[in-house]
Amino acid sequence: MTSTSSTAAAGDHSNPSNQGNPSEVLATFAANLAFEGIPHEVIERTVNLYVDWVGSALAGKGARPVESIAKFARATGPSDGPAEVLIDGSRTSPFFAAMVNGAASHFVEQDDVHNGSVFHPAAVVFPVALALAQQLGASGREMITAAVAGYEVGIRIGEFLGRSHYKVFHTTGTAGTVAAAATAGRLLKLSPAAMLDAFGSAGTQAAGLWEFLRDAADSKQLHTAMAAANGLMAAQLAADGFKGAKRILEGAKGMAAGMSTDADPAKLVDRLGERWATVETSFKYHAACRHTHPAADALLDVVVKNKLKPQEIERVVAHVHQGAIDVLGAVVKPQTVHQAKFNMGTVLAIVSHYGYAGVNEFEQHFLADPVVAFRGKVEMVYDEEVDGAYPARWIGKVSVYLTDGRVLRGRVDEPKGDPGNTLSRDEISTKLRQLVKFSGALAEADVDALLEAAWCIVDEPRLGDIVGQLATARHANPAAAAA
Repeated sequence: MTSTSSTAAAGDHSNPSNQGNPSEVLATFAANLAFEGIPHEVIERTVNLYVDWVGSALAGKGARPVESIAKFARATGPSDGPAEVLIDGSRTSPFFAAMVNGAASHFVEQDDVHNGSVFHPAAVVFPVALALAQQLGASGREMITAAVAGYEVGIRIGEFLGRSHYKVFHTTGTAGTVAAAATAGRLLKLSPAAMLDAFGSAGTQAAGLWEFLRDAADSKQLHTAMAAANGLMAAQLAADGFKGAKRILEGAKGMAAGMSTDADPAKLVDRLGERWATVETSFKYHAACRHTHPAADALLDVVVKNKLKPQEIERVVAHVHQGAIDVLGAVVKPQTVHQAKFNMGTVLAIVSHYGYAGVNEFEQHFLADPVVAFRGKVEMVYDEEVDGAYPARWIGKVSVYLTDGRVLRGRVDEPKGDPGNTLSRDEISTKLRQLVKFSGALAEADVDALLEAAWCIVDEPRLGDIVGQLATARHANPAAAAA
């Protein structure tokens, strides 16, 4: 398959308003993006997001929905290929590697999130970036550039589709499909016209509905799996001359027309090349739906400052935005670990009892008697201030009613992991170690080497194995591995 090379100057994305309709402008930006044109702080943030993603992808090993998709990929795709499936180090085609890695990335609910678009970029961007970079022998710089293109495109599409979209559609599945296409298209060096075709083919496949939460269905893993795989396919088809709709985002019968009532096309091209939405992306501290994090941090602040025991709390009111009610309200009595991560009462119960709602805390305690008893004490209430700030800011407010009659108020303006309250590289490394240990995806002795290589990704002249090379190195030098 032959890609269509861009004829525009590298990094030439100035004056985007002169380049055409919003879909075309965004596609041109993605096609022309160059490593040299990306500010240092954006590159650094993207590397941090990449390392964070590797931890989440490895954490999906052993999860039944992920393994089911992996089983399908093994039965349907090639048994060998240029791209790596991270959960087991096997190799297959980029399409199926992106599919499985996309599914794995979104399972433990600790992959990143962009607040304003309510979109999880890493789960659909990095599976594609890695798979194609491995196939093409691309450098680390090329992979990171492609990832930035995917983040910038996906975030803007999520913002463009608006709050009405998110009430029914899982933005990571919808906007994520086009984000994946932008990522793949940049690695394939598509021209602006071909990138626009890739957007068209991706957008017409965009899907993902929230109904799965009511039934504890496995669809969330399917959303990220197919967003990554279909976006990659859209770009590869475009490289072969396959034509896509030219106004798939804002056209009369495009994504916004079918999926939104408050779409704002101006958000697609908002300060392209000046405002870097990638650096606005948050890391997830707790292993739960992001809508629970603000209230969890606010409650934790009250508990720590007042040295409270869970038994001293009579009830908790979480003051939330409407989006939290729309998503979390569907889960009343969680029956699975995954459902529990979308139940405000369970998350606050775990935080109050254990000080942190991590993967192990959920796995071990989500149906424990004290947690179940506490979750019944939690109520979500719509708050005008919190809703007015959302989605740009996710404010956490709680009212904590104690058994002695006191009422304590808690507030957090930037939950742990937000850009203003971010995770350090040490904290990201610690998080990765915890996630790998949780899933057993790697031997503990391999994690140091994994992290060392991941932090230096931009210096890689040619992307190879991520997991497979660890076993190779261990077998080549067993004494060093044992040490």
